[in-house]
Amino acid sequence: MKYIGAHVSASGGVEAAPVNAHAIGANAFALFTKNQRQWVSKPLTGESIRLFKENCQRFGFGPGQILPHDSYLINLGHPEEEGLAKSRAAFLDEMRRCEQLGLALLNFHPGSHLGKMSEEECLARIAESINLTLGQTAGVTAVIENTAGQGTNLGYRFNQLRYIIDRVDDKSRVGVCLDTCHTLAAGYDLQERYDEVFDEFDRKVGFRFLRGIHLNGSKKELGSHVDRHTSLHEGFIGDTFFERMMRDPRFDNIPIILETPDESRWADEIAWLRSVGEG
Repeated sequence: MKYIGAHVSASGGVEAAPVNAHAIGANAFALFTKNQRQWVSKPLTGESIRLFKENCQRFGFGPGQILPHDSYLINLGHPEEEGLAKSRAAFLDEMRRCEQLGLALLNFHPGSHLGKMSEEECLARIAESINLTLGQTAGVTAVIENTAGQGTNLGYRFNQLRYIIDRVDDKSRVGVCLDTCHTLAAGYDLQERYDEVFDEFDRKVGFRFLRGIHLNGSKKELGSHVDRHTSLHEGFIGDTFFERMMRDPRFDNIPIILETPDESRWADEIAWLRSVGEG
């Protein structure tokens, strides 16, 4: 089964997210469990936790259909000690929020070297950050999102994702989320070389580590290293790719999350994806 949804608002409390997801016909969703642009947020209340779990049960969202996203501020490969310490503390807080909510996944951008250390050193530091966090938590998988390769961001090549995974001690609690816009921007031709791209992903990372998809169009062309999402049916990823992915059983039973910019289209985009998947 394909679990398809969007990154919905949790305004007013995390308990609003499953309600908002149900309203657009989703059977999966993503959310922020705190303000994504602040280092520190108020703890989740017992009431919010209870209502979130009740609403998930009410609308049929299990832990494997929910892909929370951490704060954009976090850089687990930060080259400076102060920034690294703040990032690790914030990531641990994010993981613990997922534990409280009964969630099984936490999606995050791996990190950036900021031009102050080598790529290899930064990747190793990201893995060390993951190990430290997994050692202080239980039941939540760290899901590394591939990037477009903007600036000094790492994780845009499949071998970089594998480098991190190889250095994570508990392989049962690490995985990958592929963002289609980022993948194209990083130089992987999803439209014309579908088989080659995913064969390479399987060789270098492995589908056993795939825990989620961010399904987005791309405003910028192949290999641009620019992260600009657009709605489905627009940009440089054609409908043929989305149709093929929806029929590909390798993407069953993981959250497939729209981060397309026009939320008024989400219900239609979800319905279209379902229709082509059944074709």
